[in-house]
Amino acid sequence: MPSGTRTRASRSLPGPRLDRLYTTLCRRNPGEPEFQQAAHEVLASLAPVLEARPELADPGLIERIAEPERQIIFRVPWQDDSGVPRVHRGFRVEFNSALGPYKGGLRFHPSLNLGIVKFLGFEQTFKNALTGLGIGGGKGGSDFDPHGRSDAEVMRFCQSFMTELHRHLGEHTDIPAGDIGVGGREIGYLFGQYRRITNRWESGTLTGKGREWGGSELRTQATGYGTVLFLAEMLNVRGESLDGQRVTVSGSGNVAIHAIEKAQELGAHVLTAADSGGYVLDEKGMDLPLLKQIKEVERGRIRTYADRRGTSARYVPGGRVWDVPTDVALPCATQNELDAEAATTLLAHGVKAVAEGANMPTTPGAVHLLHRAGVAFGPGKAANAGGVATSVLEMQQNATRQTWPPEETAAKLTAVMRRIHHTCYETADRFGTPGNYVTGANIAAFERLATGMLAQGLV
Repeated sequence: MPSGTRTRASRSLPGPRLDRLYTTLCRRNPGEPEFQQAAHEVLASLAPVLEARPELADPGLIERIAEPERQIIFRVPWQDDSGVPRVHRGFRVEFNSALGPYKGGLRFHPSLNLGIVKFLGFEQTFKNALTGLGIGGGKGGSDFDPHGRSDAEVMRFCQSFMTELHRHLGEHTDIPAGDIGVGGREIGYLFGQYRRITNRWESGTLTGKGREWGGSELRTQATGYGTVLFLAEMLNVRGESLDGQRVTVSGSGNVAIHAIEKAQELGAHVLTAADSGGYVLDEKGMDLPLLKQIKEVERGRIRTYADRRGTSARYVPGGRVWDVPTDVALPCATQNELDAEAATTLLAHGVKAVAEGANMPTTPGAVHLLHRAGVAFGPGKAANAGGVATSVLEMQQNATRQTWPPEETAAKLTAVMRRIHHTCYETADRFGTPGNYVTGANIAAFERLATGMLAQGLV
């Protein structure tokens, strides 16, 4: 585990009740460091709101928010192209439905386990609450790896996965979307199997669909775009813009590619992209059409970019993009990728802002260093909420059988991200931590969740 991951989470929480709650949570969820880390970050923010609003300290309320409503684990059998039987494990954690039906993506990745799904579902619950839209939180997926598999193999796996999961889904119950390893191809196969089993065209049951059959314009771009829009708002309140800023991006998947695209639209000079093997540094700025061709069309490795780009780009095997001098850092790959050592390097280079395109990619130790140095830090539950917000826009279009032009969806996405930024900024200021988007996001989401649960007697 990267340095700094456990250091912060091992410290006592403010107040004996929160400290006891966290101790109990760790005991009940052993071997799940990501979930423990996510819970600790939220709990560490809540003391001011519990003091100011005693009704939200109602016994059992926080405990219920920290416990999933339902955890589903199931077997996913399928056959590869050679006829060899394979078995993987499927997950769906329906974390909280106080504000609406469960909403959250499916991740197909060999590292996936229940603890990671719970962490993602917990974060999703707070993220969805921040949007102000009527959705609860959930997450799911499988330890299946689609990379290197044929389309037929991926289809057979998705059909088997949905054969079990379908009984738990519905547009008024639980609405999955895509995540790492689950793109338009996988959503198509999953939705086809859902229709085959249910004999119903419930297009609002899955989001991230193809535009030709119920999908929303900009859903593919929304998470990356939204991250940069949130970043632009953070810089704006400091009297700056993205124009001319050097930007480093980790990852080269959907979120990273569209974060690069939006940052370039706003005038930034984007220097990097990465995958699990290393990163590319392009001094001229990333060639987005070439990057899309390699990653989206050819499904190739990032080193190919340097081979084709020419002398302006070089590939650094096993390296980290955080070693590149930059003004702005966008971690868009996976959890705990930016640790305390990387944060120290970024600070030495004069970084001004960090916005999380991935879920919890910055370790607690790194967040502490960035806050202490006065760097604008946008946590994932706020900064990358554009994806789920656009999923809700897709659901709205499905409910009315309408298709909106991309300009309308883009305007709505921009409005949502500005509202999320304002909510986090205003809440942080209201509770005496101006500029601390972590505290602002956690308290604002908690207030909305807690109020909803109290009103419905869910305590």
